Amino acid sequence: MLESVSVKNLALIREAEINFGKGLNIMTGETGAGKSIIIGSVNYALGAKADKDVVREGAEYALVELVFHLENEDTIRKVRELDLPVEEDGTVIISRKIGATRSQIRVCGETVTVKQVRELAALLIDIHGQHEHQSLLKSTRHRELLDAYAGEKMDALLAKIAEAYHAYVAAEEDLKRLTIDDAKRQRELSLAEYEVSEIEAANVVAGEEEELQKKHRRMKNSKNTFDALQKVSEALNADGGALAQLDRAIRELHAAASLDDALEESAEQLDTAEEMLRDIQRSLDDYMEEAAFDEESFAQIEERLDVLDKLCMKYGATTEDVLAYLEEQKKKLEELSDLDATLSKLRVQKDAAQKALDDYCAKAHTLREKQARVLETEIIQHLEDLNFLKVGFEIRIDRTENYSTHGYDNVEFMISLNPGEKKRPLADVASGGELSRIMLALKSVFAKKDEIETLIFDEIDTGISGKTAWKVSEKMAGLSREHQLICITHLPQIAAMADHHFLIEKGENDGKTETGISALQEADREKELARMLGGDTLTDAVLGNAKDLIAQAQAAKEK
Repeated sequence: MLESVSVKNLALIREAEINFGKGLNIMTGETGAGKSIIIGSVNYALGAKADKDVVREGAEYALVELVFHLENEDTIRKVRELDLPVEEDGTVIISRKIGATRSQIRVCGETVTVKQVRELAALLIDIHGQHEHQSLLKSTRHRELLDAYAGEKMDALLAKIAEAYHAYVAAEEDLKRLTIDDAKRQRELSLAEYEVSEIEAANVVAGEEEELQKKHRRMKNSKNTFDALQKVSEALNADGGALAQLDRAIRELHAAASLDDALEESAEQLDTAEEMLRDIQRSLDDYMEEAAFDEESFAQIEERLDVLDKLCMKYGATTEDVLAYLEEQKKKLEELSDLDATLSKLRVQKDAAQKALDDYCAKAHTLREKQARVLETEIIQHLEDLNFLKVGFEIRIDRTENYSTHGYDNVEFMISLNPGEKKRPLADVASGGELSRIMLALKSVFAKKDEIETLIFDEIDTGISGKTAWKVSEKMAGLSREHQLICITHLPQIAAMADHHFLIEKGENDGKTETGISALQEADREKELARMLGGDTLTDAVLGNAKDLIAQAQAAKEK
């Protein structure tokens, strides 16, 4: 369950926090008050692209924090399998800091990638907006929904289909690649022989270039060090060098000290300096003797690296790639050396893969047909509950000529919204409001199968009103018994069903526009519903209507 959303410096929001509860959470407010910012902030925290423009004017960064509490042990296990942290009490905190140049996402304090947080989001929350409704128009989505309804049996079949499909495609591609004339076969054979010979002659060892590069760097540094120390030795020992000059200075200073006792201490200090300099010279001589640079070894390493670099330029970025290419070419040599036997073997492999693929596809087709009839019945029931009178709904499954990792079926939802009309594809029939209700019907069907605890509905009330709006509100109330629902709505019928009601308002603070969020108590809820019912003035009659609507909703929830 999503316990809270905290937002700071995002668009029109300076600072706000919403504490959601179980059941149906409703957010309402005037058009333009900033309701979309709330859903947007949740999306940002879950990895949606965020431009720097979303940061509130004058602020350095925006911050969004989501706090989830997980009760389902299976969900907790799946989160941990993603190598993401979960607190001992099942709490998961997702935060995102959005700056002018970069953003950072954390889960329970640990920095994560966008990919990781999106994988996590798929386990925790399901957000339905206009885009999700529109996805219902795609037949690929219909197959996904039917397969999800079919459950673990279909999952197991799809895994086998994908394995057989890849084996079939690989064999087919190999057959196409090797179905060549004799002249091309001879050219490819000669090239493969040359490349295998060149790589084998080099005696390549996996990873050796890395070790050689380390030795090369070490020896190169050693050479530079050796050259520098030689120059130091020359500076100390050469004619007119530091030691010779110091020796002359010592003689002159001692001569002067014999004439004036005040110079004796300076003469002794200069003697000490000479001893230190000679100690340094001896240490450097010892170092140079022990670390003598081996020109021959250095040249051999450079020569070997040159060989490997040329091979890597031709056959792969690393020695591992070169060796992998060698195995490929050896296999190719074997294939081309006895092409007829190779082709015969591949045909056997392709036939076996195709037979397995056909068998699994047929089983998937049978399972889809069986589950489609059950799903049709459930969907029709929920559609009728949502004020689709005399609706006709069919899941059509047609075999295509092509295989895929999902089998050979094309699945399409067909619907008839009026008696006497033939069923047609959703894309040809449904409007925005109808699509949102169809999506709600589907979510109601999947509610008991779905482990995702939190559902967010944005624009669920598109294009509906009156009795239909009431039917939608009843369906959402029913769905909220199994899940936590968070919904933005403009309709009083839906708002009346709220277990928790939040008002989003836009105001002014210090000369800047701000969006604020507040939880409504009973009296405030009546006023907000009265506003939504269209009363310019909150008269006793309008407030009475709002109170009656809340009472009706409460009675409906208690059925």
